[in-house]
Amino acid sequence: MRTSAFLYPWDVVGDPEAPARVADLGVRQVTLASAYHSTRALTPRHPRHRIVTAEHAAVLYEAGAQWQGRELRPYAAGDWAPGDAYGEAAEALAAAGLDVHTWVVLAHNSRMGADHPDTSVVNAYGDRYPWAPCIARPATRAYLVDLAAEAAVRPGAGGTELESLGWYGLAHLHAHDKIAGVPLGEAGQYLMSLCFCADCRAGYAGRGLAPDELAAGVRRALEPVWRGEEPSGGWEAVEKLLGAETAAATRAWREETARTLQESAIAAVRAAAPDGFQVLLHADPVAYHCGANAGVDPAHILSVADGVVVPCTGGAQALAPFDAHRTARTTLAANLTVVSAMGGSPATLAADAAQALTLGADELRLYHAGLASDADLAHVRAALARLG
Repeated sequence: MRTSAFLYPWDVVGDPEAPARVADLGVRQVTLASAYHSTRALTPRHPRHRIVTAEHAAVLYEAGAQWQGRELRPYAAGDWAPGDAYGEAAEALAAAGLDVHTWVVLAHNSRMGADHPDTSVVNAYGDRYPWAPCIARPATRAYLVDLAAEAAVRPGAGGTELESLGWYGLAHLHAHDKIAGVPLGEAGQYLMSLCFCADCRAGYAGRGLAPDELAAGVRRALEPVWRGEEPSGGWEAVEKLLGAETAAATRAWREETARTLQESAIAAVRAAAPDGFQVLLHADPVAYHCGANAGVDPAHILSVADGVVVPCTGGAQALAPFDAHRTARTTLAANLTVVSAMGGSPATLAADAAQALTLGADELRLYHAGLASDADLAHVRAALARLG
């Protein structure tokens, strides 16, 4: 089973032993970040540092001239990944015999939301989510499509994995989060993630909804939640809270918006890429879900992309809806966290991979070789040796 480990450029740049150490795990590929959101990351083996603070979303290479004069354009990284950090790391990893694919984070950018507030999702109360660009806004869509193509198709890369290519909503680890005091449930998360910017209001109106009435309805539906009554169930609970027809109209608008963005971004990557370049999407098979793993319709996305990367830590059941629609060329990659302190289980990696295989996976992704302890990596090395 082909296995790829996630890495950041700063895991490799300045550490001449990193490429061989990663190759020694038994992986054939590295999925290397070329565009990433703000983060604070541990580097437990680097000879020069232990903590890297990426202060804002940035491209980890030198952005091209196409961005000159545009209001929305990628931010350059600071001292955490100066110059073409991605290219330097990719070259070192390739020299160790590893295939390198890009890892591109798209609709997740707090810096853009701070600098350009009109790009952000606006909830039914008028609160903006600066970490969540609204993917219905034309300028934001154009930015995301162009960023996808540039950040994905870096020199020497054999493919890409596109993350956050869809709606982002309330759920997000943002600074020192204090939003868990009231349990929202899946339905509450959906309602708190509905956007009411001007473009989304127009989208709802195009589906027969009055935007102001819809916003008021969302607020009414959430009143029991603020009293501590967590709605149970998934989409059925949304229908109960909003009414089935209204809920369906909001979902139709959001799913079409995400679907067309995904089509455009993947087409732009293919147009920029050489033949044989693999395009995968980090995906959730529940189309109305928000987040880094974009909610998708499995049949549709597998007709557009070469496959998907599916979160499988804690269970691989999310693979099954994609497996039902796969073709001969489809890649289904099971994403397993191998950092014990982040909820992963590297000690059971072999068994977890075997379960994923029975549910349709043909590749593995390991999150995250740069963050894992030496003990975690020892488990990974042993598991991959058993898996062959």
